[in-house]
Amino acid sequence: MIFLKKPWKPLVLSLLLALAAGALGALLGGGMQSYEGMERPPLSPPGWVFPVVWTLLYLMMGLAAWRVWTLHGVREARASALRLYALQLAVNALWPGLFFGLKLYWAAAVWLALLLALAVCTAARFRRMDDAAGLLLAPYALWCAFALYLNLGAAALN
Repeated sequence: MIFLKKPWKPLVLSLLLALAAGALGALLGGGMQSYEGMERPPLSPPGWVFPVVWTLLYLMMGLAAWRVWTLHGVREARASALRLYALQLAVNALWPGLFFGLKLYWAAAVWLALLLALAVCTAARFRRMDDAAGLLLAPYALWCAFALYLNLGAAALN
């Protein structure tokens, strides 16, 4: 029930911020039409999977950030963790522009490796402050690792 006692305005803002990063990425990427026409590595899911998975991940990211944002008594640690979160969110939003928009597959892979490192660091930092917040970011870090595999495969095949 502690979940229900936390402030709701920061929750809505946190969820909207995460979803806005995803929307910005979608705008910069220009859609997934090029994905369907490219050579892809094994285990590549159909294009419709990505918006579904990313939407769920952004919601989980927003929820994790909200949990950290509303912690009491850890002002400096909270601010530092949320700056790291904001950085990885910005890196996340720019990746689709590199991959889909500019078709810079190898550069996008390097960028995605950076994103993966930031996602892991953010999850670890969040977990030290709030177990649930860190665990909420674990699927995101795993998906970033899978996305890096897909990105590298697409770079090698195209």
